[in-house]
Amino acid sequence: MKRTFLIILSLFAAGTLALANPTSEENLSGNYRNNRAPLITKPYVALPIGTIKPSGWLEEQLNRMATGMTGHMDTIYPQVMGERNGWLGGDGDVWERGPYWIDGLLPLAYILDDKALIEKVQPWIEWTLASQKPNGYFGPDTDRPHEPGLQRDNSHDWWPKMVVLKIMQQYYSATADQRVIPFLTNYFKYQLQELPKTPLGHWTFWGEQRGGDNLMVVYWLYNITGDQFLLELGELIHKQTLDWTDIFLHQDHLRRQHSLHCVNLAQGFKEPVIYFQQNKDPKQIQAVKKAVTDMRTTIGFPTGLWAGDELLRFGNPNLGSELCTAVEMMLSLEKILEITGDVQWADHLERVTYNALPTQITDDFSARQYYQQINQIAIDRHWRDFVTPHEDTDNLHGILCGYPCCTSNLHQGWPKFVQNLWYATADNGIAALVYAPSSVKAKVANGTEVQITEETAYPFEEAIQFTINFTDKKTKKAFFPFHLRVPAWCKQPVVKLNGNVIAAEAYTGEILRLNREWQNGDRLTLELPMHLEATYWFDGAAVIERGPLVYALKMNEKWEKKTMEPEKAGQYGEWYYEVTSDSPWNYALSTRQLRPENINDHFKVVQSGTVSRYPWTLEDAPITIKGKGRPIPSWQAYRGSAGSVPYFTQQGPDSTDEVEIELIPFGCTTLRITEFPVRNY
Repeated sequence: MKRTFLIILSLFAAGTLALANPTSEENLSGNYRNNRAPLITKPYVALPIGTIKPSGWLEEQLNRMATGMTGHMDTIYPQVMGERNGWLGGDGDVWERGPYWIDGLLPLAYILDDKALIEKVQPWIEWTLASQKPNGYFGPDTDRPHEPGLQRDNSHDWWPKMVVLKIMQQYYSATADQRVIPFLTNYFKYQLQELPKTPLGHWTFWGEQRGGDNLMVVYWLYNITGDQFLLELGELIHKQTLDWTDIFLHQDHLRRQHSLHCVNLAQGFKEPVIYFQQNKDPKQIQAVKKAVTDMRTTIGFPTGLWAGDELLRFGNPNLGSELCTAVEMMLSLEKILEITGDVQWADHLERVTYNALPTQITDDFSARQYYQQINQIAIDRHWRDFVTPHEDTDNLHGILCGYPCCTSNLHQGWPKFVQNLWYATADNGIAALVYAPSSVKAKVANGTEVQITEETAYPFEEAIQFTINFTDKKTKKAFFPFHLRVPAWCKQPVVKLNGNVIAAEAYTGEILRLNREWQNGDRLTLELPMHLEATYWFDGAAVIERGPLVYALKMNEKWEKKTMEPEKAGQYGEWYYEVTSDSPWNYALSTRQLRPENINDHFKVVQSGTVSRYPWTLEDAPITIKGKGRPIPSWQAYRGSAGSVPYFTQQGPDSTDEVEIELIPFGCTTLRITEFPVRNY
C-alpha cells in the first residue's frame, strides 16, 4: 500500500540498494570507511562506538546493566571472571566465558562513557595485546586439569579467539588505539599459515560452525590496511566454516529436529552474507531468506527465534529458546542489515529485541533464564521436555541455572543494539533503520557534523520525532539524505516536517530516502500506525501481534527467591527465583474473533497514556489488549508446562463460555500464554 503526498521525496527499495553495483572498484567511503574493493560497497556503515547514545527507556535499560550483572561479573561470578581467568594471565578459565563478558561490557562502558567500567575492561585488553607471540598467536596457551565450574583446556581453540577479535574491533572503534592494527595483522598472518594444518574444527566444532565471526573481522581489517593476504585468508576461513549457504539452500537441517545447536544456527546465520561481500554471489542472500521462510513453518517462534533447547526442535511453544540464541541472532541480523540494507532484517531484529530479550533477564539485571518458553505458565523446579536438560534448573531465573554460557554472553545484546540504531550511508547521509529513543552525532554531506535526537516511546508508541542540529553554530543548513525504514507491518506511514505533512510514495517494507537541504532545528516526524493482526504458528496456534510487538496473556506473578541445595550450588548458583501464578491460563480464541475484518471489534487496544522510565514490567506495561477467551477445562499443566492440546481442531467444542482476558507485550511478561488454541466459533 502507498500514500501519495504533495512533495516528492526519493524512495528506493532496500534490496535494490544493497545489490547495486557490487563489483565497483571504488571504495565509496564518504565520511566513514566503507568496504574496500574488491569487496562490495555496503549501503550502510557502522558508526564509531560512542557516537550513538541511548535515551529514555533505553538509557534506563543500559543503566540497569551497569548496576546489575554486566557491571559486576567480576564479583558476581569471580571463579570465572576474576583474576584467575586465563585471559588475565591466570590459571583458571581459558575458553569463551571471560571474552564473552568483555564483548558486551566494552561497548556498554564506552556508550555510557562510564569510567569505572572502562577501567574494568582495560586489563583484559592489555593482557591480550601483551600475550601475542612472535608468530602472531595470542591468548592462553596452557591446558590444565579439569576443575569444577571452569573450562581449563582447549586453550589453543580458534573459537574463543573469535570472540576476542570482536572485542578488539570494538576497542579500536571506541578508542582508535593503533596497537590493534598490527596485533590483528600478525594474528591473521598466523592463521593463514596455521589453518591449513590445524583447521577451524581441529580442537572443537564450535570454531568450524562459527567461522563467520572470524571472517567479518578479517574483512574489517582489510578495509583499513588493504593487505591482500586478508582476502586469501577470507577464502580459507569460508572454506573451513560449515557450509551454511548449502545448509539453507539444499539441506534439511531446518526441517528436522536435533540437526544443529541452537546458538550455532544464530551465529552461522550471518556467514553467507558476510562472505557475500567477497564472492558477490546472490545465492548467499537467497540462502538466508530461504532459511527464514523454512523456519517459519518448522522450528520458528513468534519472537523471531526458534525452538532450541539446545538442539533444534519443532516450534512447540512449550519448548525452550536459549538466551545466547537471542543475543547472537541479534548480532547476525545487525551485520546482515548493514551489508544488504534490506528492511526485512531490521524488522526481524526488532522482533527479537523487543520481545524475547527483555523478559529473559530480570528487571534489575540480577538474574537470567537459560531457556525461555513461549507458553510459560510457571518457573520452577520441574523437569521439562527439553532435549538438553540441566537437571530441573533450565527455566529458573538465576546466575548459573541451566548452563553458565548465557550468564557470560547476554551482555552484548542491548549495547550492540544501541550501536546499530543509526548508520552512516554510502551517499554521505544518515540512516535510522531501527527505532528507539536515542541521539547520534555523525558527519554528513562534506564532513558537516550533525546531532540528531530521536524522541519516541517506540515500540509502544507509533510516533518518532527527529530533531536536527548542527554542532558548529556557524552551520545553519546542509544538504544530505536521511534514510528511514518503513516496516513491513506498517500500511500507511505519515511523514511530517516541522508539523506539516510532507511525503512520498512510501512503500511498506522499504527505505524512504529524504534527500533535501536540512535547516538547523528541523523537526522530522515519522508516524508508523500499528494494527492488530492474528498470525498462526505451531499446529495452527494463534498469536496476537501489533506493530513490532507480540502480545501474551497477562498472569499474576508471585516471585520467590530460594536457596539452591549446597551440593548443587557450585554448578547452578547459590540462589534462584521461582515464579508461579494463581491465574487461569488455559484459554482458546475463536476463528470469528481473529478474522482480519473482525479482529478490531473483538480486541481493544488500551494505552496507558505515559510510558514509564522502565516499561518492561507487568505493572508498567504501556499497552493492554482486552478481549475474550474460552477456557478449555481439559488443557492442564504437565511437568511444569502447559500440557498437550490440539491448537487447531475441526472437532466439536471442548471449551466453555467466553470470559474477559487481557494481553500485554510479551516482553513485559514472565508467565504467559502467547500461542493460543483456536476453536471454530
